[in-house]
Amino acid sequence: MSADFSTFINIGERTNVTGSARFKRLILEGDYEAALDVARQQVENGAQIIDINMDEAMLDSELAMVTFLNLIASEPDISRVPIMIDSSKWDVIEAGLKCVQGKAIVNSISLKEGEALFIAQAKKIKRYGAATVVMAFDEKGQADTQQRKVEICQRSYKVLTEQVGFPPEDIIFDPNIFAVATGIEEHDNYAVDFIEATRVIRKTCPYAHISGGLSNISFSFRGNNPVREAMHSVFLFHAIRAGMDMAIVNAGQLEVYDEIPKALREAVEDVILNRRSDGTERLLEIAPQFQGDGKAAAKEDLSWREQSVSKRLEHALIKGITDYIIDDTEEARLEAERPLHVIEGPLMDGMNVVGDLFGEGKMFLPQVVKSARVMKKAVAHLQPYIEAEKSEDNKSNGKILLATVKGDVHDIGKNIVGVVLQCNNFEVIDMGVMVPAANILQKAKEENVDMIGLSGLITPSLDEMVYVAKEMERQGFDMPLLIGGATTSKAHTAVKIEQNYHSAVAYVPNASRAVGVCQKLLNKGSRDIYAKELAKEYDTVREQHARKKPRSKPVTLEAARANGCKVNFAEPPVKPAQLGVTPITADLATLRDYIDWTPFFLTWSLAGKYPRILNDDVVGEEATSLFADANAMLDKIIADGSLEAKGVIGLFPANRVGDNIEVYSDESRTSIKGVAHHLRQQTQKDKFANYCLADFVAEKQSGIADYIGAFAVTGGIGEDTLADTYIKVGDDYNGIMVKAVADRLAEAFAEYLHQQVRLKYWAYAPNETLSNEELIREKYQGIRPAPGYAACPEHTEKQLIWDLLSAKEHTGMTLTESYAMWPGASVSGWYFAHPEAKYFAVAKIQPDQVEDYAKRKNWTLEEAEKWLGPNLSD
Repeated sequence: MSADFSTFINIGERTNVTGSARFKRLILEGDYEAALDVARQQVENGAQIIDINMDEAMLDSELAMVTFLNLIASEPDISRVPIMIDSSKWDVIEAGLKCVQGKAIVNSISLKEGEALFIAQAKKIKRYGAATVVMAFDEKGQADTQQRKVEICQRSYKVLTEQVGFPPEDIIFDPNIFAVATGIEEHDNYAVDFIEATRVIRKTCPYAHISGGLSNISFSFRGNNPVREAMHSVFLFHAIRAGMDMAIVNAGQLEVYDEIPKALREAVEDVILNRRSDGTERLLEIAPQFQGDGKAAAKEDLSWREQSVSKRLEHALIKGITDYIIDDTEEARLEAERPLHVIEGPLMDGMNVVGDLFGEGKMFLPQVVKSARVMKKAVAHLQPYIEAEKSEDNKSNGKILLATVKGDVHDIGKNIVGVVLQCNNFEVIDMGVMVPAANILQKAKEENVDMIGLSGLITPSLDEMVYVAKEMERQGFDMPLLIGGATTSKAHTAVKIEQNYHSAVAYVPNASRAVGVCQKLLNKGSRDIYAKELAKEYDTVREQHARKKPRSKPVTLEAARANGCKVNFAEPPVKPAQLGVTPITADLATLRDYIDWTPFFLTWSLAGKYPRILNDDVVGEEATSLFADANAMLDKIIADGSLEAKGVIGLFPANRVGDNIEVYSDESRTSIKGVAHHLRQQTQKDKFANYCLADFVAEKQSGIADYIGAFAVTGGIGEDTLADTYIKVGDDYNGIMVKAVADRLAEAFAEYLHQQVRLKYWAYAPNETLSNEELIREKYQGIRPAPGYAACPEHTEKQLIWDLLSAKEHTGMTLTESYAMWPGASVSGWYFAHPEAKYFAVAKIQPDQVEDYAKRKNWTLEEAEKWLGPNLSD
């Protein structure tokens, strides 16, 4: 059940002129900037795909679609999610397909006008490399019964896969969600028909997906949002279990299933599942009780303290309450035959409830980590009594070794996974960060572990994971291998790692998936079956990868350079007010005001933009609690000075030479202090340039005196020591909180320092007055790209920044052999001041540029291929 919910995809519905009055008004008024905010808000609120529809009689729909999609392409925080091009007009769809750089989704095609047109449109969609929604609609009309839905979808699937050669994984069926509780008896079974049809379609049409417009189901209760939200949640609860894996959803119109008042939930389920002939009448009868708010929150009290000790322990674990845990654990110990029985009984019973609630999406990650803190305090109290008995009977679900691989210092995600696994009775051996392969494998043998889990955040870590897998194979290991971390993916695991190790390799995208994967792989009854499922899944991924065509046609390096960005240098570049290297310290109280809190919530798997997330219908309560804890930690850190922020900037004369930037020692520009090597986009672009960061600096031969800046900052001096003080006493929650807050302080320092550079040190924008929200949205002039990220993805370029700034001497920050920064809460990068400077993604490059880069860096081709691995063309 956990997997069903964790893989469900939300499709944002608010960028649709037919469904959002505000979006329609903005588009009709030509206010595309504000319309982009609607799209951005959808992504920030958790939409993993955004549906865009411009079908309005008063609009030039094709022009509006093209304009909006082109604007989205220049907004990385929106364009990072796939676009669903939604129109009833094929011309609009095809115009949209020509604009989208990534894999688009067409919404929709159908057999409504016969097979010939259906096949022709499908072939064009396939040629564009897009996926498509297929409506359950044929020459006879829309499917309204289970039988018709199944028949049309099966027929469509057969035509697409056998006659068109359409990839089945790119087919998304919409079997039509219709309104229930309309008072018309023929409509009563609509929800059941959809759910049961979904079940059959998923079984008979392998790899295809199921979607639908969720809001249709509750159309009869327009104006009563609590009832509508309940209907949406109940419908999804059952449809997802049947195989529905995506839906057009307004996340703000979803209630947590278990939080729906019991009377309302039962009445809604009677309607959705058509369990009673009088279901509609009964729901209409109670609906007025829930009009408006309708959900009075019960006042918190201590009545739970009157329950049995086992129930009190369960309540404390679920709610993360530590106040009474020692007393309750001691009471349970005195009642139990042996202290171990308290762990095996009420404590594990409580943690099992926590695990189930988390897996079902009814608890959130911060709550689970708080539960672990309660559990650890209870176990710590019992430990001396257990040791006194010298018992060997305590059986865990398995022993798992976790490590961040050599060269990488990032561990927040790994730590969270470890806590969640411990909550589910796995014994976790955490080796920390920057662990060489030899140490990992030696420890695994010494501890006789059941599984190894590897984590990494920077791209060089991917190669290290491949090496570990090869070493496990060479040394004859047979245990499962887990792969996780921000830069990892199912495709990389399938193509690069899994083929090097004969035993099970499982890619785990997040903490909520880790428990289910580990349970399957360590259970003797399910391990072989699940391993075969994984192997089959990876075979499919490799096949998809092998036949994947480039999103855009590649071009030669010569052609890409010819289409480089022609930046206007008619206005002479501003000379920095303070050239050279400047160490800078910052007061944490000052940096606090520059924090972008949205990524902080994402660290804890809570999706939504700050501050709106604090009032979110689903996660608002937990987000508010988490925010309060973070600020309490900030108060403590500022008061006791347990964390320190250090930084350094450098502003230097510089000029472009090809795709390199020469950095000079002084204004004479005769002594080269260092050379920054940059990469250029290498795909065909008809309306845009093939960007390279060097484009934003004046060419040496132009005679124009230009400049460049560099910076390195950390908010994490002392973070490891402070985090360890909490972890040693069993408080993983605050241990993780320290690192999450330090990470935000580092990013805040980078934001603050960039502002000071624009205003004071470089002073190219001395009159800038921007709010923190405007700073977060990068409304200022200039950019600060970081090596290892999209515009300059090659990590070794950080060394030049360190050399130019003497970063280690000024800040204590160091680089690992894989060029990860230590402390982990650190940021570094370049400053570009030109008004036309913008962020972009280099993406895939071709062999001619790899060879050119190797020559520029004085590397062998093998070295270049190693460091440019993620950007090499397939």
